[in-house]
Amino acid sequence: MTWNKSQKASLFIISTALFLGTFLVSSINIALPVIGKQFELNAVTLSWIITAYLLATALLMLPVGRWADMHDKQKIFKYGIAVFSAGTVLCTLAPYGWFLIVSRFIQGIGIALPMSVGNAILMSIFPPNQRGRVLGISISFIYTGLALGPFLGGILTELLGWRSIFMGAVLGIAVTIAAFMFLGKGKHAENLTPLKFKGTCVYGLSLLALIYGSSTIPRVFGWLSIVLGIALMALFFRIENKSSFPVLNVKLFTKNKLFTFSTLSALINYSATFAIVFLLSLYLQKIKLLSPREAGFVLLVQPLVMALFSPLMGRLSDKIEPRFLATSGMTLCTLGLVSFAFFIGPLSIRYLQCW
Repeated sequence: MTWNKSQKASLFIISTALFLGTFLVSSINIALPVIGKQFELNAVTLSWIITAYLLATALLMLPVGRWADMHDKQKIFKYGIAVFSAGTVLCTLAPYGWFLIVSRFIQGIGIALPMSVGNAILMSIFPPNQRGRVLGISISFIYTGLALGPFLGGILTELLGWRSIFMGAVLGIAVTIAAFMFLGKGKHAENLTPLKFKGTCVYGLSLLALIYGSSTIPRVFGWLSIVLGIALMALFFRIENKSSFPVLNVKLFTKNKLFTFSTLSALINYSATFAIVFLLSLYLQKIKLLSPREAGFVLLVQPLVMALFSPLMGRLSDKIEPRFLATSGMTLCTLGLVSFAFFIGPLSIRYLQCW
């Protein structure tokens, strides 16, 4: 079946927004050593340039997803990409390290909205028999952003400085304008209970405690923060389990094993992916003494393969049992991570690219 102009425009706009979101994660990783040198930041503080962005996204995606069920998803997408573009401009102008971290948090707030509703919008405008293909395309844009980020980020950092990475603000503004022009109005759901802020607040505090604690280990306060985060997360699940209209339906985890293991595998996969890119960026430039451009080229391999195979896997998921594909993929990820964890001695560039 052919797609009409509205479907094509929506797919392109949403996919481009998702591309920007991941590009500005992976590209900034390459520039961290340069940023750290300019602002005199240690490794822990540097990690907050990444963490602030991801933390804001994680804090908002769950409540925004619930909120979007009651409001116009297209409008949420439009305002989200506008906030993201504003945050990107602020990153370009950052005079201090703390200002850059705050600007990255604003970026994360903005991108959380289109990430929460983007695929839901696509699912609402494409028929069921085409959704696997459409998701494959949108996911390929995500991984293309991850793939091009290290490579282009390295080149831009080396030639024009790290601030040039945030020239993506221009594309973000263009996407914002296109979204307001071409994305129509969404439907409002009726008879839905308003968002419950008690569970949302506990969820947010739990994430803050867990992430802050992880960044301050092995200090005693770091361990205490992690314990507090775990306790708050348990409280969040208890609140949601008793709620008639939860932000997160925790009963899905007990009644649907497929959902539980799919969510867990996604958590493990993305945690490992983002963590290893951060560490390898520092390793390649601080230990291997590679330039930002050379380090970016090394880190290009993994997300490039993801971007190339995502459309194919999307089509296969319409024909083959998705559990088989997911299990095969996680097995390969595990082998790659194990190869890093237990390798003794200096890692060669070829070895890094292979695994």
